[in-house]
Amino acid sequence: MNIVVLGAGLIGKAIAVDLASEFHVTAVDIKEDNLDVLRDRKNILVRRADLTDHHTLEQLIKDADLVINAVPGHMGFETLESVIKCGKNIVDISFFAQDPFALDILAKQKNVTAVVDCGVAPGMGNLILGYHNNRMNVKSFECYVGGLPVTRTWPFEYKAPFSPSDVLEEYTRPARLVENGAIVTKPALSEPELMEFEGIGTLEAFNTDGLRTLLATMRIPYMKEKTLRYPGHIRLLKIFRETGFFDTNEITINGVPIRPVDFTSRLLFPKWKLGETEDEFTVMKIIIKGEQDNKIRTIEYFLYDRYDPESRTSSMARTTGYTCTVVARLVLNGDYREKGISPPEYLGVDENNLKKILTGLRQRNIHYIRTEK
Repeated sequence: MNIVVLGAGLIGKAIAVDLASEFHVTAVDIKEDNLDVLRDRKNILVRRADLTDHHTLEQLIKDADLVINAVPGHMGFETLESVIKCGKNIVDISFFAQDPFALDILAKQKNVTAVVDCGVAPGMGNLILGYHNNRMNVKSFECYVGGLPVTRTWPFEYKAPFSPSDVLEEYTRPARLVENGAIVTKPALSEPELMEFEGIGTLEAFNTDGLRTLLATMRIPYMKEKTLRYPGHIRLLKIFRETGFFDTNEITINGVPIRPVDFTSRLLFPKWKLGETEDEFTVMKIIIKGEQDNKIRTIEYFLYDRYDPESRTSSMARTTGYTCTVVARLVLNGDYREKGISPPEYLGVDENNLKKILTGLRQRNIHYIRTEK
């Protein structure tokens, strides 16, 4: 089978390598540097191309049995739409801001299976909630997640394990939560909490807009998603945001128009670049509370994953990318065939899907630990 991976960044590369162990893979990116690492890999063909060109994209995927969308979020929705128009099944991790269900009718007309938000978060949290929501009366859902460098380096004590431009969205896009059955909107970086994690220490959590499709697919009274960082990160990024460094409206400096966010990105991204062999980790805690068999139950899932020095693959690339590749195999093998837009909570309804995905991740040394009381 032939798979085309659109985007060969940190996570796209991990996806391509994992799938190449079993399939023929074409990795596509506009940056030669991203493709260089994959050039000598078995079963991987690299192609440099501008994926914003629909005709070029159409030619690249014409013989594909499945497409993986791993482009940055700002071009994710348009890329997904183009792939669906070509009638190709797709698994998407681009985490764009638009509503994926706007493409549901088109995907069904084209007889396309399109699994979106198929990473660690969003992704695994949705999948796990979809499973339990089908088996108990869920009253609340909380998801805390973050990817961080092991070594804390001043001034940011942070590195971006995925597209830095998508990281900035976490600090500016208003966060949608569910309280008492109603969707409420709060500023990003709001409602800080300090949380303790064994082996890590203290991290701070803040509101981000990570519920995404759950806002439409779930009827649960309380839901929230928060991002985890080292303490002090919230205050620092609030200073940047409130000063205007993340503004998208142009200002004029010495007669030259410039968007402050472009200037800020140029300064921040080199400092936030994760080193090829830099040790980092992903931590996620999911808390689901509800009723089942006339009993109040609290179910927790915990993930702690580190950089893999043997394969030289970052934890965020592993936890996000391998979730995508395991689901890709479900689609390729015919285990998941639903047409239209499918967020991960749709897959989670079927216990067999959850078991296969958790098993596939364990085979890649990614472990979700479940506790219950």
